[in-house]
Amino acid sequence: MPTNLRVRMDIGALRPSQLRARGHDYIVRADPCKQATMPEAAKVSKLQLPAVRLWLLVAAAMIFFTLVIGGATRSTESGLSIVEWRPIMGVLPPLSENGWRAEFAKYQTIPQYRDLNRGMSLNAFKVIYWWEWSHRLLARATGIVFLLPFLFFLWRGAIPTNLRVRLWTIFGAGVALGAVGWWMVSSGLTQGVTVSQYRLAFHLTLASAIYAAILWTAQQLTAPALNGAPARVRISALAVGLLLLLQIYLGALVAGLDAGLAYNTWPQIDGAIVPSLERLWFLQPAWRNLFENTLTVQFNHRMIGYTIWVLAILHACDAWRTRHAFYGAVVLAGAVTVQGGLGIVTLLQQVPIPLALAHQAFAIVVLTIAVVHAERLFSSSDLLCATDEPGGAGL
Repeated sequence: MPTNLRVRMDIGALRPSQLRARGHDYIVRADPCKQATMPEAAKVSKLQLPAVRLWLLVAAAMIFFTLVIGGATRSTESGLSIVEWRPIMGVLPPLSENGWRAEFAKYQTIPQYRDLNRGMSLNAFKVIYWWEWSHRLLARATGIVFLLPFLFFLWRGAIPTNLRVRLWTIFGAGVALGAVGWWMVSSGLTQGVTVSQYRLAFHLTLASAIYAAILWTAQQLTAPALNGAPARVRISALAVGLLLLLQIYLGALVAGLDAGLAYNTWPQIDGAIVPSLERLWFLQPAWRNLFENTLTVQFNHRMIGYTIWVLAILHACDAWRTRHAFYGAVVLAGAVTVQGGLGIVTLLQQVPIPLALAHQAFAIVVLTIAVVHAERLFSSSDLLCATDEPGGAGL
């Protein structure tokens, strides 16, 4: 039985002779964080936890859609259509024909227009502009949806004390994400026709990590699952989630280098299951191959994908053997399998935009399943117990 439960055995009122007569017929009640003397303010705070969880889930959903729109923006080469970063005034799109022509003139000064889109019409520019503008607007809206309710819940004392620092950290990471986004865009304004794959991968992975952190926190505000899963099962579930974040990073490198267009065969790549070392490591210094060699980047993306699939299958078998969270493990293994198949089809079809977007969107779905599953195995009642005493509200 988990040690974080307050267990009360109703045997205090029985005499020793009665205890001997009853043998092991004792009544054991396990109720997380439930005490008859709980302060009234703490009870009110507990009643507010479902609202806090709903707020976190809404914020997570908005990040999910921002990631999907971001993928569309990348796939349609729209990310460089807005060449300025105006966090406040940039909320408004051009409102007149002269305004549109002014924005188009700014775009015509960057290498992407000169080398890739020379001769583009104003109407064609509006299409890519709306993609990038929508992505930025949704990102700003997500920040507001996170911050304003957060401040309100803090004022009402609805946030458990031991959760406040984590949520402030998540908000700070979100602010940093906006700056990283502009840092990424700026890399494509002066040279080349795309953004740096280094910055693209960091931007996407940071957004995915924030999404996972919010989702994990929201799940912790539900009643804990009293599963007592072995450490091996819990660790393997967590390992799948962490490897998925690494795979998202590698996927962003593949997208940034257009590596999916370079090698369109499977299971072989460059004519072999494992390419020659001379082809994998020809750049100097050698570490650059991990980020700049299209063959190495795609090969690593495949190998991590295979590793995740094998680990997810083994995890499901272990969950079945130990009878702990088997359903969640099977769903996770199935989702990983579907995602792998979708990636293969996308590759063989030479990365058409609809399949590429589906592959990226479903990657976040798989990450969602992995986070929910792992949190359930690691769940405890600590956050539910951390309700405030009277007067405990504060920022």
